[in-house]
Amino acid sequence: MKKLVKNNVYWVGIMDWELESFHGADYSINHGSSQNAYLIREEKTVLIDTVWKPHSSEFIDNLEKEIDLKEIDFIVANHGEVDHSGSLPALMEKIPGTPIYCTANGVKSLTGQYHHPEWNYQVVKTGDSIDIGNGKKLVFVEMKMLHWPDSMATYLTGDNILFSNDAFGQHFAVEELFNDKADQCRLWEEAIKYYANILTPFSPLVKKKIEEIQGLNLPIDIIATSHGSIWRENPMQIVEKYYEWSQNYQEDQITIVYDTMWDGTKQLAHKISAEIARISPDTRVKIYNISKVNKNDIMTEVFKSKAIALGSPTVGGSILSSVGGWLDFLKELKYKGKKAAVFGCYGWSGEGTKVLRERLTDAGFSVVETEAKCLWNPEEADFNKAAEVARALCQ
Repeated sequence: MKKLVKNNVYWVGIMDWELESFHGADYSINHGSSQNAYLIREEKTVLIDTVWKPHSSEFIDNLEKEIDLKEIDFIVANHGEVDHSGSLPALMEKIPGTPIYCTANGVKSLTGQYHHPEWNYQVVKTGDSIDIGNGKKLVFVEMKMLHWPDSMATYLTGDNILFSNDAFGQHFAVEELFNDKADQCRLWEEAIKYYANILTPFSPLVKKKIEEIQGLNLPIDIIATSHGSIWRENPMQIVEKYYEWSQNYQEDQITIVYDTMWDGTKQLAHKISAEIARISPDTRVKIYNISKVNKNDIMTEVFKSKAIALGSPTVGGSILSSVGGWLDFLKELKYKGKKAAVFGCYGWSGEGTKVLRERLTDAGFSVVETEAKCLWNPEEADFNKAAEVARALCQ
């Protein structure tokens, strides 16, 4: 069922309350999500994006209740990723030949995934526009690598709506659609989680693209995202946050992350946490066991932190596989300007802290010299070393 966004613009997407993961199992969903598609009914009828294939039948059935599909003059494919384009094959069976406006990389993405080179692709680039009647135009803005090579945004003049694609979104189901109707705590939690886990590697491009969009001097009354709430109340607040987050963001927070075998490394983690709280009471301290807390939620806290402490016991001359996998993800996100320290217990060889140090350095962290390396279970001297780690991180 369509929902009014503004004037002749309607939301025709899917609210997915039961979705638990995204990008395979690489991104956790805690409060549902939405796949937002939009229908514009001016002199031209335009569909902006579709939804994921599992919802294809529902999406097309709902759309047919609102309009005759043959009335769709063209489709805008802002992004070829399957959560945006998955219903295109079924839709194009019903309306073959309908023009699809996308970037040159969008053609590569859509043909590569669905093997339909015969579709009526219309390639656009930044600044191109198309008249849809009643004095309104759609203006296209390439958003390359935010977060795929084919990504773009589409701006509707007159109504001043930016269909922003993945930028400024959240994986968060909001039945009422709009940011002013959403639970504000959850909205901002999900917005920063989305940025921290998906867009951080492209932060330099985010900063540059925001400056480019601001340079266009487009009045923006609504930011219609591809996931989560639509920003209609002070929509530029999320743009301002993205600009802030794109510049090596950090708060006065230190996050301690670890895994443990027989609780020795866990004891060191808790000592470091307690000591930070004692010597720097204004600093927020958070502590997470990698095996017990979702990696995306941990990464969100690392994104907010000025420093982290990472711990693992030595296992087979290296570190626990849970910590190793987490470090692979950490490197992928390319966080900048953050300190780190290492700690861990060992029984006979003790290479764990060395491995942690090398992996953190490789991930772009500035690793302090002080570490807490403990033979067997920690004693007073080891806890004193953990306290030194806390002081090094707080300096």
